[in-house]
Amino acid sequence: MMTMLTVAPHPLLDLAAFVTSFPRPLGECASPPELLAGLRLDHPAPLRSDDHVRAAIRDLLRHGGVFKPTGRSKPASEYLIKAASDGMETINAAVDACNVASLHSGLPISVVDLDLVTPPLRVELAPAGYSYVFNRSGQEIAVGGLLSLGDAAGPCAGPVKDSQRSKTHAGTVRTLSIVWGSVALPGRAAATAAWYRDLLRMTGAAIADL
Repeated sequence: MMTMLTVAPHPLLDLAAFVTSFPRPLGECASPPELLAGLRLDHPAPLRSDDHVRAAIRDLLRHGGVFKPTGRSKPASEYLIKAASDGMETINAAVDACNVASLHSGLPISVVDLDLVTPPLRVELAPAGYSYVFNRSGQEIAVGGLLSLGDAAGPCAGPVKDSQRSKTHAGTVRTLSIVWGSVALPGRAAATAAWYRDLLRMTGAAIADL
């Protein structure tokens, strides 16, 4: 069944989204070496981030006037630079492909288990004061005023951190990916999504548009 995604009007957002179906549960679907090679900063990727990209994404995240994309709340793509410099570890095929595309493009990417979210799905600014748990230890992030993917239970993913309740796991077979691009970076979201799809196909996955 195809998933429907509604995107609320936003003057800066350039979003790309698609569904991935894996041939086996992620716990049985190892990332191939050519995919893992992309987790290195020196990988010859088709896209490269820079200060202009980082500034445009921060402007996108702060547009709601409430959320401040700095410190622990900086875009997920910026966290990956530090992780890659320290030696990024493989997580699973879905997250590895996401991390490679996000690291080199400079665009945050959300990837959620499609069977853990409940339609209707909508991209919009999260309500003021909203927060969710983002890791197994129960830590929360305040996402009020931040662009977010939400389902029937509320916001569940975004360009800083995805919620723990929607994250992939060993049994995941279908994912929804959201590439958070900006109109200040024309064509970059589409180029990132195209490369990201190619990375996922290395695992034998099938890709479908929304």
